[in-house]
Amino acid sequence: MKRLRDLREDRDLTQSKVAKIIGCSQTTYSRYENGIIDVPNDILNKLADIYEVSVDFIMDRTDIRKPYKKRKDK
Repeated sequence: MKRLRDLREDRDLTQSKVAKIIGCSQTTYSRYENGIIDVPNDILNKLADIYEVSVDFIMDRTDIRKPYKKRKDK
């Protein structure tokens, strides 16, 4: 999950700040960044919104940063 760390650092955010925004502990967020535990889908969605990228970019499935358009019913 190197991209999570890179995205956070690009925004000059601490792990504690991001953890507070997404509603988890700093320890849990650190474990996400270090690949110790999997990031739940709802948290991935929040992180994609925070960093303004797609979940696929966070998951290193693409190099395209631009997020997808959101559905109107969501």
